[in-house]
Amino acid sequence: MNSYVALLQRNPNFRNLWLARVVSNLGDWFNLLASATLIASLTGAGTAISFLFLARFLPLFLMSPFAGVLADRFDRRKLMIATDLLRAVTVLSFLFVDRPERIWLLYVLTALQFVFSAVFTPAQQAYLPAVVDKEDLVTANALDSLTWSTMLAIGALLGGLATAFLGVQTAFILDALTFVVAAWFVARVPVASHGGAQRGAGKSTVRDGLLEIVEGMRYLWGQPVLLIFALVKAGGSLVWGGINVLEIPLAEQAFPLNGNGTLSLGLIYAAVGIGTGFGPIIARAWLGDSYGSLLKAITIGFVAMTIGIFGLAVAPALGWVLAATTVRGIGTGLIWVFSAVLLQILIPN
Repeated sequence: MNSYVALLQRNPNFRNLWLARVVSNLGDWFNLLASATLIASLTGAGTAISFLFLARFLPLFLMSPFAGVLADRFDRRKLMIATDLLRAVTVLSFLFVDRPERIWLLYVLTALQFVFSAVFTPAQQAYLPAVVDKEDLVTANALDSLTWSTMLAIGALLGGLATAFLGVQTAFILDALTFVVAAWFVARVPVASHGGAQRGAGKSTVRDGLLEIVEGMRYLWGQPVLLIFALVKAGGSLVWGGINVLEIPLAEQAFPLNGNGTLSLGLIYAAVGIGTGFGPIIARAWLGDSYGSLLKAITIGFVAMTIGIFGLAVAPALGWVLAATTVRGIGTGLIWVFSAVLLQILIPN
């Protein structure tokens, strides 16, 4: 952990970029629990909550190829600031969803929020080389992954508490404020000559983006090993995305804590964060960083995820759910982190 702390201490530009990521991730989990609670209170239908996850995940899936193109062609720092401020306005608009007839608006606004999120993430990741020395890139990326898991655990727990005790509207306001704070942190990062707009900025973005997507698919098809790792990452995402949907009725209907499903859901997401955060760290210390070790870690990840899902299926109590979710989170973390590392190693810059 000393290398992470040292990087944050000696590099104020990276520290501001990292803090922007921290507060926006924190707000995202406030948003999820507040939205789920609002849907449950207005509709009482589990399928309605399933649509919430679809509205969150589908934009990320559909936008990811185009978001990378935008990050290549426009000023990444301005993109991050703009998407943060647009998310603040979008989340604040959630306050208009105050009766069942307006529940559709929540889905539209949620999808819009995650369109902006899908643009922010690759812009932030692509900006790292502009503020971090080459020898610190691995540390910076590892810290970014650890931050996501930590904020999932902390944000879910705090979001559950805020929603339960302060109310849905307050949670939405807090979420909007986090994006404003995140934009402020990004604005403190100076403009970098090699971190801004790239080739052909603003010219034929959609057409060129589609061509780049087709080109990338052809490249993967001609590289079977890369294709396998890409499918591993995508397949894992589909599995844990489906489990995320099922966890809502599990918390709300099967195992509400003292009659409050929001608190249960907060604990479940905290367990996911603990598993995804500590799983890769423990596996790396145990197995090492070699190519074979990374493959072994991914295999262990699928085994752990399978065990965790089976544990959820037979869970008799909330404590069992939390234990199974932690195991499932460990598997998720191993698959996500180490498949990404292998892709970064094998794909030329």
